[in-house]
Amino acid sequence: MRPRLRLFTGEDDSSTFAHPQISVPFGDITRAIEDAVRADRTWLTDFEDDEVQISTDLYEVLSTYWHLRPSA
Repeated sequence: MRPRLRLFTGEDDSSTFAHPQISVPFGDITRAIEDAVRADRTWLTDFEDDEVQISTDLYEVLSTYWHLRPSA
C-alpha cells in the first residue's frame, strides 16, 4: 500500500501524523535482510536502534534460537 500524501495547511497538529504501518510477508523481509547482511550494506546500521513489532510466537522462537545457538 502506498502512503497517502497530506496537504500541509500550516497548522501543526502532530497528533494526526501517525507512523504508517505496512504488512509484508516475513519471507520478503528475511530475504532482503539476508542479502544486505551478506553484502555488508551500510544502510543496515541506520535501522539498528529502530523498534519493530513482531508476533509473540515469532518472538518466542527467536528468543529460544538465540539462547540455544552455540557461541562462536
